Amino acid sequence: MDTTRQGAAVNARGIGVKGPRGWAFRDVHITAEPGSLIAVEGPSGSGRTCLLLALTGRMQLAEGHATVAGFPLPKRMGTVRRLTAIAHVPGVADLEPALTAGEHLEEQALLGHRVAGSLGARLPWGRRYKEATRARVDAALAAVGLDPTTLPKGLRTAVRDMERIEALRLSVALAVMHGPRLVAIDDVDLKLSADERSQVWQMLRDLALNGTTVVAAASTAPGDAIVVRTAPAAAKPDAQAPAAATPTTSTTGQAGTTDTNEEEAAHAIAEARRA
Repeated sequence: MDTTRQGAAVNARGIGVKGPRGWAFRDVHITAEPGSLIAVEGPSGSGRTCLLLALTGRMQLAEGHATVAGFPLPKRMGTVRRLTAIAHVPGVADLEPALTAGEHLEEQALLGHRVAGSLGARLPWGRRYKEATRARVDAALAAVGLDPTTLPKGLRTAVRDMERIEALRLSVALAVMHGPRLVAIDDVDLKLSADERSQVWQMLRDLALNGTTVVAAASTAPGDAIVVRTAPAAAKPDAQAPAAATPTTSTTGQAGTTDTNEEEAAHAIAEARRA
């Protein structure tokens, strides 16, 4: 994994995602430097996942303006997709329960070899390919703090036999393997103990310190993150009218309120999965 690449700066003003049934989120503001830790805070169904997908070029904005690594959204969605990665997003970036950790890692490494490197490094039966694959896998596991020796069967452990925090680390390892400038992770504190949540946030801080911009959705954000809140705003008589925003500010960044709809968020995610 290339940890020398600069992370992606994120700037957004009044962004929102909307589908046929209404708004998934809207009126969100973000200012973050490369290598920042951004926490998208809010209850489940409040548009957190849609915001992650929008910032990684996987869901089109309906209003507002944003840039990721200097590339404007939605105009350069394809470029932003290539510079970013997502992890642990239900229905979009899922682990296969029957596959082992090693199988997931080898498959992800193969995807990178197909688009980069010399012919010798791309031939799966060659020594250089095997060495490059092992190096990528080892670097990704180290970056997320996942020690294969702690798994019941090492890398031969199936996802269904892993603890939740282990599966989360594996998902993030797959996302960072090819050196994205920004990685977005959903539900980082779901069904975790207080100690496990602390471990996960430290993992994400370490990724950010190594230069990757991290955007993580959670019910509660740590105090040292740039906080973006997606708590539902008060209902409005006209769902088509712009929200009367009341931006809030943390000590490390800016956040805005959103008009959200759980059903629309699910619909928007389904659209992203088909895209």
